[in-house]
Amino acid sequence: MEEVIDELRELNEPVPVPLELPDEDLLVEIEEQLLINLPFELREFLLKVSDVVYGHLEPVTASDPQSHTYLPEVASVAWDLGVPRDLVPICQDGRDYYVVDIEGEVTLWSGDEGELTDETWDSVWHWARDVWLKS
Repeated sequence: MEEVIDELRELNEPVPVPLELPDEDLLVEIEEQLLINLPFELREFLLKVSDVVYGHLEPVTASDPQSHTYLPEVASVAWDLGVPRDLVPICQDGRDYYVVDIEGEVTLWSGDEGELTDETWDSVWHWARDVWLKS
């Protein structure tokens, strides 16, 4: 995990208005909005690297309700499209969503098929290393 965080920090692209990292209180508010507990590793991800801008993928964020990557908004749209309600989206990629279950496993949900695919990662950190950093 620390290696992934370090690599993301090194690759973080400068932007005119940088994102802010959320705090625990903000994540509790988001959980209340979503009516679902955030998986532990997603919480860590949001607290440590949700301000990173890198590549073409834009993982969810938790600090700016006006952002197109704001977790409650991304989740609402994903769930309306058919993503199972017990899964939390971590990143939209076109019509597809990378989603995480309460155990922390990440799966790709296909927007074209309207179902989960066989593509999985053991954790949000494995997904960040294998997908986001390679984007």
